[in-house]
Amino acid sequence: MTDPRWTDENGREIDEDHRGLVYDIQTLVGRRRALGIFGGVALTTLLAACGATTSTTDAATAPTDTASPNATPTASRTASAAASAAVDEVPDETGGPYPADGSNGVNVLDDSGIVRSDIRSSFGSSTTVAGGVALTIALTVRDATSGEALAGRGVYLWHCDRAGDYSLYSSGVENENYLRGVQQTDANGTVTFTSIYPACYSGRWPHIHFEVYQDVATAVATGPIVKTSQIALPAETNDLVYATAGYEQSVRNQAQVSLAGDMVFGEDGGIHQIASMAGSVGAGYTASLTIGV
Repeated sequence: MTDPRWTDENGREIDEDHRGLVYDIQTLVGRRRALGIFGGVALTTLLAACGATTSTTDAATAPTDTASPNATPTASRTASAAASAAVDEVPDETGGPYPADGSNGVNVLDDSGIVRSDIRSSFGSSTTVAGGVALTIALTVRDATSGEALAGRGVYLWHCDRAGDYSLYSSGVENENYLRGVQQTDANGTVTFTSIYPACYSGRWPHIHFEVYQDVATAVATGPIVKTSQIALPAETNDLVYATAGYEQSVRNQAQVSLAGDMVFGEDGGIHQIASMAGSVGAGYTASLTIGV
């Protein structure tokens, strides 16, 4: 009588050569007395190991339904997701003449109200709101060597207004402190600021300044700076924004400069500093950049 373990779904006997590894070991053990061959290893342990090997192989080769919320990733996938890769370190750049961090006159970092995500309005004695096309700025800070997200870092960010003026410095806005703010990076190393699209002023490509500190407490105490650099805004988006009312001077100024010829971004064309853009003039844009420090 045929052993039902070695028959197919139609009841036909499976040829010995196709019965698999477990059958081969059982046959070998039966012929040679398992204890003598395997030096005391229990037969059940050996067969269990074979079964585990087969299951692991099947799991590794079976397709995974990534759309299912209950899907369990394979070991290799989990390792891949957990691993971090190195990222390019963002170049050190000048903070420019209008940082308001105490290095060139006024210091806004120790003012109550500077820690905020919406930087469109002034705070303190003035509540003037800077006008312009809406812009969300999402800056993600990572360790350049490991790629690890740097949570809890302090980021101070500032830029010019629609007319190309910097609050606290430029004529007419010396008593304003809009378009400046400090935020703490979240668990993903990201800070998000709500702002307006900056102008292109004479001699510079459109840009946004930032400083990274060890934490917010260090930033507001004007402590050591980890990284000072700038974000470059792409020409395609600049053209669309500068075609709107209030940015007329930017059209002429951008026509006279280039990213490659810019005094800051010119050395490498800003390849590590060009923001990725999403959105529209009507709905507003989001500028995103991941930096290594």
